[in-house]
Parts: sequence; C-alpha cells; structure tokens
Amino acid sequence: MSTPIIPGYHPDPSVCRVGDRYVLATSSFEYAPGVPLFESRDLLTWTPVGHALDRPSQLTVRPGVPGASGGIYAPTLRHRDGLYWLTTTNVDEIQRGHLIVHAADPAGPWSEPVWTTGVVGIDPDLAWDDDGVCHLTWSDPVRGGISQVRVDPRTGALLSEPALVWAGTGGAHAEGPHLVRRGGWWYLVVAEGGTGHGHMVTVARSRAVSGPFEAAPANPVLTRRSTAGPVQATGHADLVELTDGTWAMVHLGTRPRGAFPRWHTNGRETFLVGVDWVDDWPVVVEDRFAPDPAPRAFDEDFTAAALHPRWVSPGAHPAGFARPGPDGLALRAGRTAAARDAVHLLATRVQDLAWSAAVHAEGDVALTLRVDDAHQVAVQRVGRTVAARAVVGPLDQVLATHDDVDPGAALAIRAEPYASRPGQRVGPDRLVLGHEGPAGFTELARLDGRYLSTEVAGGFTGRVVGVEALGSDAFVTRFRYTGS
Repeated sequence: MSTPIIPGYHPDPSVCRVGDRYVLATSSFEYAPGVPLFESRDLLTWTPVGHALDRPSQLTVRPGVPGASGGIYAPTLRHRDGLYWLTTTNVDEIQRGHLIVHAADPAGPWSEPVWTTGVVGIDPDLAWDDDGVCHLTWSDPVRGGISQVRVDPRTGALLSEPALVWAGTGGAHAEGPHLVRRGGWWYLVVAEGGTGHGHMVTVARSRAVSGPFEAAPANPVLTRRSTAGPVQATGHADLVELTDGTWAMVHLGTRPRGAFPRWHTNGRETFLVGVDWVDDWPVVVEDRFAPDPAPRAFDEDFTAAALHPRWVSPGAHPAGFARPGPDGLALRAGRTAAARDAVHLLATRVQDLAWSAAVHAEGDVALTLRVDDAHQVAVQRVGRTVAARAVVGPLDQVLATHDDVDPGAALAIRAEPYASRPGQRVGPDRLVLGHEGPAGFTELARLDGRYLSTEVAGGFTGRVVGVEALGSDAFVTRFRYTGS
C-alpha cells in the first residue's frame, strides 16, 4: 500500500459507485477550479473528469499567504435518485454553513450551490434514510464531535435541530465523517488524531442513521502511527461496495522522505485498501490492491478547446486569465518579476517523487514550483536574462542568473532524489533549476527540497508546478512534465 491511486496533493477522498462506475472527489483548498473529480472502472486507474466547483459563482478563493490552505475542505460525494450530490465547506465562507451542489453526471454541469445556514463546522456528509430524509453530518467544533441535522439538499434548509451523534474514541479532532449503510447497520467512519503522524480511521455503528453509535472494538481500524512504513498519516477514509459485493476503503496518506524528522512534499495523496467484514465490523486488508507504480507524464501544447482538468490556480480561476487556442496558450499578465505572490499562476500538481518540468513560452515568464507564496522556487526569464530564485519565509534570494540566453530555451526544474548515506542529514530531494536548449540542460542553482515541504511550510496542500506571465501577456507553446 505504498503507491497512491491518485498521486499528488489530492487529500480527503470521498467515493461512490453507480453501476460499474466509481467516482471520487478530493478537497482542493485555495486552488480553483475546486473539488477535482475522477472516474474509474477498477478502482486502480482513475481519469480526471472535471471539477464540481468550476466557476466564480460557485467558489470564492483567496490569493496570497492569507489564502493558503483556506478554501475548500473535505467533500462528500454520493448518488441518489439519478443525481450526484456533493457537499463541502469553504472555510473562507464558513459562517454561511456548508454548500451543496448536484449534477446528472460528474463531468457536469454542476448546480449553483445552496448553503446550510446555521451549521458551522467542516467536512460535511450526506446520507438518506429509508424514508428518503437527507441527513447532514459534520465535524462540529461547537459541540465537540460529530453532529447531525436533517436537511433539504435542494435548498439547504435545516429540518431539525442539530445534535451531537458521536464524540469519537478520544483522539484529537474528530472530523471527516462518512455514513455508509451495510445490511441493517449504519457505519460512521471518522478521522481522528489530526491529519499528521497521529492520524487514524475509527468506526462506529448504529441501527439508526442518527445513532446512538457504538465504537468498533478494534479501533482504530487503520493507522500508521508509530510505524516505519513508507506511507504515513493515513486517515480520512470512505467506504465503497464493489460490483462483486466485496468492499474497499479510500483514504489519504503521505510519503515522507529524508533524514529525521523526514519531510513530505506532494501533500496528502489518495490510497486504496481492501475491507473484510468480521462480526459486522470492517477489517482493513492493506495489501489487497496493487496500484500501478509507473511514473506520470504529459506533454501539452494547449491546442485543445479547453484546459485539461489538471490545470488549477491558487486564488484565481484559470478561465479568467488562461486561454488555449490553435497555436498554444495565451496567458494574461500576472505578477511582476520582482513580486512574490502569484497572481495568474497556471499550475498542476506534482505527482511523483522524482520528476522534471519544462515550459516553452514567448515573453517574460516564470516556471514556478510552490507550496505557497512564502515557500517557492522559480526560474524566471525577463528579456534574455534567466534567473533562479528561492523564497523561504521572509527570505527572497536570486540564486544565480544567466544573461543572453536564447529566447527559445525552455525554463526547467528538476526534483532529484538524494543518494542518502548513514549519518547524512538530507532532505527529501534536491531541486535543480535551469534552462534547456539544443545543447541540453544548463543548471543555474539547486536547493534542498525540505524548504518546499509541508513540514516547513505548514498547511494542507502540496507542491504544484506551473507557469506565470511576468508583468505583461505571454504565450505558452509547450509544457512538459515527466516523472522518473
């Protein structure tokens, strides 16, 4: 269980099955479009189909360091009466309650959101009882656990008084609830311990959707705390029944690397395990599935009619500044070369532990790798001068420059693994910044990758890499990403 089924920063998975089609949603935080959606026929190979919140009328995100790790928290995706239903929380608008949208197909279009005004918290879930009544269940900081209320999902109107249904097993931060029906039992799957090294999945069950719930005797049913495994921080899970009647669980995890205390760089990713049932309790079988460990790669010329779902932007909707066309991608002016904060960064999630990215563009541009605006590196071209730049907290330094670089050269960043030896205090990888031309790669500078890790930057996201026009419009003709 060391290979994610959806690599790169894709946390808080929620999954449902309709016939032989599995659909999965993850959280997106300050990036737009919000809530990426994937489909699969085998639970191992997933294809992006779009986003549930793909326009400004559905989603407001904030730019800059104040917006980092804000925005969209954990969603729940379900299917009922021919429609897909999705609920989530925009923490930047938390006082409005949770939002609910629906669609006939996960590829969209998705409805305008309705809001559950009067319900404050995160990580909402939707479940329908035998009478067709919809129950909203969420992580409730006011009542100190998992609460529930009846709701009209088409209007967001509350139909009962909220009530605490389970306080968890005593671990910190009971959150991420998902209610799943199996036989005569309702199972409440919860994340506890915080989304770090103490993360775990706990389960309770009840004959009624609203409880009372009894905890599983073997809780936590999944955790990697105090182990040396390659995947850590496992938690925030959802259950799904397969077409053959067996069950599986999707959950998030991290892949930390380097010397103590180790660092993870790609954020929290989505993993898959099997589930058996013993005495009507779920028992996790970690090695049931074998995801393909092959590296990811793409080579894009932006000549399609619309942007691929891989492209997102922090604090802005890409449709407002990035326009693909028959000859490539027109980018509206973003930040100036001297500024730090992204304005119009078109980015994609880093998916591999070792990788390279390169961009071919006309005009002044930056190829940027970031966790947030205070933790980033960039290769910037202004005129014929190319500079390697690093921003770590308050430190902002140009590491090296090359003058009179061919305008046709590609800007490039590589992430290379350390060849660790006993006693070395190495980070997770080395970031190599440079440019590529007919003679090959020319290195400008390199930096220890720990400075672009969650352990240093904080927050809930991971690395993304992308391109931004510096001060004036630019034109991108090619973007290559290759895992290795």
